[in-house]
Amino acid sequence: MQPITAFVLAGGKSTRMGTDKALLQLGGRPLIAHAIDLARSAAEEVKIIGDADKFSQFGDVIQDVYPDRGPLGGIHAALTSTRTDWNLILGVDLPFLREPFLRYLAAAAQDSDAVVTVASAGGRLQPLCAMYRKQFGVLAEPALVSGRNKVDALFSETSVRLITEEELATNNFSSSIFRNLNAPEDWELAQQEFAVRAQQKA
Repeated sequence: MQPITAFVLAGGKSTRMGTDKALLQLGGRPLIAHAIDLARSAAEEVKIIGDADKFSQFGDVIQDVYPDRGPLGGIHAALTSTRTDWNLILGVDLPFLREPFLRYLAAAAQDSDAVVTVASAGGRLQPLCAMYRKQFGVLAEPALVSGRNKVDALFSETSVRLITEEELATNNFSSSIFRNLNAPEDWELAQQEFAVRAQQKA
């Protein structure tokens, strides 16, 4: 495996949640801590994209070059700052992801010549759990300058290695690992599931 840098995107506004979801406690730890641990399973170096005042206690923080532009702004900041060709982008609110999938994703990316390696699950692409080569930042820059903020709209402009739902199933990965926490009811359900897991481990 070639070196990989992972970036946890923690800069979202959390409008539907009503509070900064990166700092929500799940299983006794903030979501951002869960995300960093997951990222470390696939990458030698992990950095955070977000507000340094909020998140510097958790690790190295990179701030957006184009603020308030959503995930594409975060991906651009990551790829502009990275020293590696291969980069894992991981949303902060994906606590159901598993280390084996991140390792599978990284291996699939490095077995391909594609610029982006991304899974499709639940009928949707998952651009916030994907591998991006540094050159994707070159595509992101003019899109951001022109006010285009949608990540997967740029996939048609580059080479993509798609991990299909069939491939996920063949390798025993459930599409439910991509569930994210957008609203209070999502968080409450996640808390219940993590509590059950803790009881099972005890």
